[in-house]
Amino acid sequence: MQAKIFRWSITAALAGFLFGFDTAVISGAESAIQTLWQLDPLEHGLAVSIALWGTVLGAIVGSWPTDRWGRRRTLSMIGVLYLVSALWSALATDVYTFMIARFLGGLGVGISTVAAPLFIAEISPPERRGRLAGLFQFNIVLGILIAFASNALLGGLGEGAWRWMLGIEAIPAVVFAVLSFQLPESPRWLVGMKGDEGAAAEVLRVVLSDRDESGIQEKIAEIRDAANDEVSRGNFWSSKLRRPITLALALAFFNQLSGINAIIYFAPRIFEMTGMGNQAALLQSVGIGVTNLLFTFVGLWLIDRAGRKFLLFWGAMGNALTLGAVSLAFITGQVAWVPWCIFGFIAFFALGQGAVIWVYIGEIFPNRHRAEGQSLGSATHWVFAAGLTLVFPSVVTLFAPEFVFGFFCLMMLLQLVWILVAVPETRGQSLETLEHELVHIH
Repeated sequence: MQAKIFRWSITAALAGFLFGFDTAVISGAESAIQTLWQLDPLEHGLAVSIALWGTVLGAIVGSWPTDRWGRRRTLSMIGVLYLVSALWSALATDVYTFMIARFLGGLGVGISTVAAPLFIAEISPPERRGRLAGLFQFNIVLGILIAFASNALLGGLGEGAWRWMLGIEAIPAVVFAVLSFQLPESPRWLVGMKGDEGAAAEVLRVVLSDRDESGIQEKIAEIRDAANDEVSRGNFWSSKLRRPITLALALAFFNQLSGINAIIYFAPRIFEMTGMGNQAALLQSVGIGVTNLLFTFVGLWLIDRAGRKFLLFWGAMGNALTLGAVSLAFITGQVAWVPWCIFGFIAFFALGQGAVIWVYIGEIFPNRHRAEGQSLGSATHWVFAAGLTLVFPSVVTLFAPEFVFGFFCLMMLLQLVWILVAVPETRGQSLETLEHELVHIH
């Protein structure tokens, strides 16, 4: 039974693999398309960030298909969007069709950050929810690593190499779309949205395999009561949901103000600023992917043991120190240290915010409003990601890199204060218990 839950979780988490691959693969193509279509800095930033603007829209609207059609059907639709985007991007003949294709892929990314973590959270036992929901983040960083490695391998194919870099994403997109049809539906969606308690019981017999039939019916009654209470029947934008809304907004804000997406998208360019050649910079980018993957493993191992707040705190502390070190390296001219400091930053980010964000946002909202809450957190995350990616080429032209990385360092110091003052622990508690603690506060 536990193997079946893991298989369901890893299948849904493959949406994260496509998310990570789609996010990072553009780093190998961005320079080529700038040269090919002779883009100025603003056009270049828009072409690179357009997928993120699609992600913003996908995150904003992602709660609608997730609630209306269900988690499983929405995941299948995401696979189709990734497939169309990969093939169209690779065949684009001008920057405008390229941006349309990348925008569609971004829609898939945005919706996946709503549907996949939410689905995994809703089928997971409380004591394993952190590790299972964290598989989404693991697949994101695995996708990033594979994208960087793929870019490095395909980089020698000549001036059309960037088309192969983008088009190869079609293969995992097809695999994910096919596998997603084998998933069950979330029991909380079946009870709260569809009213199908019989189908929900079938899924819960797997999820709660240690309970007898009376225990299954008690859990269904608990889900039903939570779906019909005053908060669940009310509007999302209400004072009773103020705390989870604030937590989701702040976590997404600080996640992106660390500079993570700017660093991943423009990793080769950042390394070239230290004097490396283009091919060496691509290979150093693979190092980012490896570091990200290894420390995501550590984060997944710790998240249900040490807790979410512990990881957030030490991740933010490490981010502040490493970003400060990057800034200092540029100030003093010791640029040989920059790649190592970037690797350190990636390690602490993977351990902290990377491991926690999608798990945490998926935990803190009531069952009936979870898709809307996930959509809010995801949309906030991607608005800042898209904005930073859009302006980053211009910012590094206008400001010295020590000021850019110093700003990111300051944001992490502010996050440390927020974590200490405002972040509650969610480890090991059922979603219904968390709803009572975070929402029903008098």
